[in-house]
Amino acid sequence: MSPRPERADAARNRAKILAAAGEIVLARGVEALAMADVAAAAGVGVGTLYRRFGDRSGLAYALIDEREREFQASFIEGPPPLGPGAPAPARIRAFLHALVDRTVAQLDLLLMAETASPLARFGGAYDLYHAHLVRLIEQAEPGTDAYCLADALLAPLAAPLLAHRLRAGRATPDRVKAALDHLLTGMAE
Repeated sequence: MSPRPERADAARNRAKILAAAGEIVLARGVEALAMADVAAAAGVGVGTLYRRFGDRSGLAYALIDEREREFQASFIEGPPPLGPGAPAPARIRAFLHALVDRTVAQLDLLLMAETASPLARFGGAYDLYHAHLVRLIEQAEPGTDAYCLADALLAPLAAPLLAHRLRAGRATPDRVKAALDHLLTGMAE
């Protein structure tokens, strides 16, 4: 059974809420993303916001969603080397580099979303990234423990760790990419 289409008024409210939340984040940062402020700016009741998004992390995920969908489309069906058509090692490298850029671009929102609960990072997008890397690693290095290696490659891209390293000045996105490239050095081209 396919999901019911969204009512027109619900779609308008969703668009108003996301626009208001986006403006607040842009103007004042993620820390200022308070449900009452978003509801007031969107002209909807706070209850509508809670029913629709649950909490701040749910609202953060909704703000992340569009860019996430674009990113997923790029590695699932986009042009090589990120998309199909390139050798597996080149695709792994392109994927990890693009994921660094994607994470940095929405770091504060991802940080909020990934720290909402102990396992908030896992599931959804993470599971897709993991499955994608497992498949590519198995192609590049048959017989390797692709399942655990995929987690090892994704670990440095956790928003809390990346935010900590970038803000402490101990890493840059280019340095993270170079380190990931070093880990991939042994993979056959």
